[in-house]
Amino acid sequence: MDDSRRDFLKKASIASLGIAALPVLSAGVRAVSGHGAATDSIQWGMVIDVQKCDNKALADAAQKACHTEHNVPAVPADLKDEEIKWIWTEAFQNVFPEQAHARMAHKLHDKQVVVLCNHCDRPSCVRVCPTKATWKRKSDGIVMMDMHRCIGCRFCMAACPFGARSFNYSDPRKFMDTEKPANTLYPTRSMGVVEKCTFCADRIREGRQPACVEAANAIVPGAMVFGNVNDPESEIYKYLTENHTLVRQLNLGTGPNVYYKL
Repeated sequence: MDDSRRDFLKKASIASLGIAALPVLSAGVRAVSGHGAATDSIQWGMVIDVQKCDNKALADAAQKACHTEHNVPAVPADLKDEEIKWIWTEAFQNVFPEQAHARMAHKLHDKQVVVLCNHCDRPSCVRVCPTKATWKRKSDGIVMMDMHRCIGCRFCMAACPFGARSFNYSDPRKFMDTEKPANTLYPTRSMGVVEKCTFCADRIREGRQPACVEAANAIVPGAMVFGNVNDPESEIYKYLTENHTLVRQLNLGTGPNVYYKL
């Protein structure tokens, strides 16, 4: 094992302590003190309808919209380990391992589920970042990423239980889509930094929906719902009170703000 890999594994083991130290919060407590109670603060959240989003054209459109909007590099398939992902799909049993069992409904076996950063209430990634390159905005709960402050230690990657962060092992600009010019309104990245979904904070500021939500709903209306989960008048608040939804790895106590309707 080379020194760089040994050094990263050592750091990763330290970062993992950030997860272990998180309090385990039961579903009942979370419903009272978390999303179930209306507050004056904003907390952006998203609901993904698993059945409606089990559509390759929809998933591809959502990813393309996201990646085009944020200059996400298209890393070749032969460099799979270096892929940069803001939004992608995974098999149901990998997304919800605690829900998978021998008698699981056949329709769920290998069903592709859309996944992204969960913008958690108590993000473990934020706890372990030594430079505060990643932080949770008090104004609206979005977990942000400042690529200029990132030193590439990858502690946040080790701490995130959802695999929602990607590392630029080489200059990402060489993988930019040459057929379409870069979005000059969003910065490109450099080698050695981590990046991830930001809930399209730039679009929210302009009163627009995230790019993935807009693209997905253009194909299948209602595939994704986005809004302030603390506002009783919002569509997403009403949706969550009327439908049974799941969040990923609830037992870890991070408090995801991305919900899934089966």
